Amino acid sequence: MKIAVIMGSTSDLDIMSQAITVLEDLGVEVVKKVISAHRTPDLMCEFAKSAKANGIGAIIAGAGGAAHVAGVVAGMTTVPVIGVPIQTKALGGMDSLLSIVQMPAGIPVATMAINGAKNAAVLAAQILAVSDDALAAKLGQLGLPGENDTVFICHGDCQADADYLAARVKEKYGVKDVFIYYVGAVIGSHAGPGVVALFFLGDKR
Repeated sequence: MKIAVIMGSTSDLDIMSQAITVLEDLGVEVVKKVISAHRTPDLMCEFAKSAKANGIGAIIAGAGGAAHVAGVVAGMTTVPVIGVPIQTKALGGMDSLLSIVQMPAGIPVATMAINGAKNAAVLAAQILAVSDDALAAKLGQLGLPGENDTVFICHGDCQADADYLAARVKEKYGVKDVFIYYVGAVIGSHAGPGVVALFFLGDKR
């Protein structure tokens, strides 16, 4: 199964390329097209009506302003359509968002946040992963720290526990940089000692 990433204009590529990157990293075959609902309506009809027959399992459609790409495609196929509203200069992307999200009953478009191409890619991959265990396993690794990421551990008041957790993070994920912050006076007073908050900053996501 393939995932199509389509957009209304080449100016949308800066955002939509984020979806393409996520999908390619997951090993998903991506079909990329620039199709305008207004400038090339015949091409859009041809694409939408043949999507299922061409092995496309989900469609990510990005557009800005009068963003009709996702809705028009959704009206002509049963393949799930995910809409990505592109931020605009005039209205900050609210025009795009409302153009995509306000669909009539029976013709849904799963609408992401403004410029939410990465989440669109994850959702599209999740749709395919329902019947693809290998892809599901890859999706399960998303959001986990990797060797080039930096992990911060905010811990309560137990140094031994924090040191143990840091060692486990290094061992499990191969992370090189782990920093521990002891915040017992703040966290402990509200939630009790030993409370842990773990987060990371990475260059892969």
